[in-house]
Amino acid sequence: MNVKLTTTPNEWIDSDDAPELTSVFFENATPMIGERIVTFADCAAAAQTIIQRGHPPAKQKKRLLTVRYDADIVEAFQATGPGWQTRMNEALREWLKMQKVFIGDS
Repeated sequence: MNVKLTTTPNEWIDSDDAPELTSVFFENATPMIGERIVTFADCAAAAQTIIQRGHPPAKQKKRLLTVRYDADIVEAFQATGPGWQTRMNEALREWLKMQKVFIGDS
């Protein structure tokens, strides 16, 4: 039966009816993280942590370049699972140290 029942509650709320959030509203607010009341400084620090995106800045910048390696070399590193590019970078760094030509930070 496709007849709309008159007893069905109307769940829709018009967002235009919501009160405006003024500076007075925020001045009277109690900052909370979960169920715990915190200071405004703690709340601001938590918000800043949430806002930050991506990985933390690297100590040493990486360079994007195109390199060709033999397929078996790449497959061997890929077989070690996620993080294989980082391990390949570390292997190259160790080789440079053994050759005593490495100048950068370690």
